[in-house]
Amino acid sequence: MRVGLTGGIGSGKSTVSGMLRELGAIVIDSDLLAREVVAPGTPGLARVVEAFGPEVLTPEGAMDRAKVGAIVFADPAQRQRLESIVWPLVREASQALAATAGPDDLVVHDIPLLVETDQQSSFDAVVVVDVPLETQVARLVGDRGWAEADARARIAAQATREERLAAATHVIDNTGSIDDLRRRVEELVVELRA
Repeated sequence: MRVGLTGGIGSGKSTVSGMLRELGAIVIDSDLLAREVVAPGTPGLARVVEAFGPEVLTPEGAMDRAKVGAIVFADPAQRQRLESIVWPLVREASQALAATAGPDDLVVHDIPLLVETDQQSSFDAVVVVDVPLETQVARLVGDRGWAEADARARIAAQATREERLAAATHVIDNTGSIDDLRRRVEELVVELRA
């Protein structure tokens, strides 16, 4: 079974992803792959430098994620430019990992921008980790130390809550306790394996 997992920034998607891994799912983390495909020495990083200039590199030659983030989250055209470089490489790496799974494995593709990249039809099920907008903002400000304006800008750069929910076959409400969340994830695994 191939499952797409998504949720807005600050929704707790990464926590759910970790719980799914603990419960035996094979989790393919698109954020991790997105870092790997632009690691120093990769063709992906060379293309990013070609598109955005050498000023997006750290002194050590890695991609300066903060600089790139400031560029792409301020300009939708620049964000699309970056995505057109990174996401095809991520999909290719993701497909290679998924090909190693057995027929009975639960394969979860953790994709923050699943809806934005219109991938929902690629999966047997789409799980959305959901919280209200104000909860996202509060978590980004409180847990990550972001300025409220930065949190709202990053949220606005993603699909809306309504767009994600419209793509969902399963919704995990993450407004309760961690124990509530764990119970819901355990129930989800049972549903998906049924």
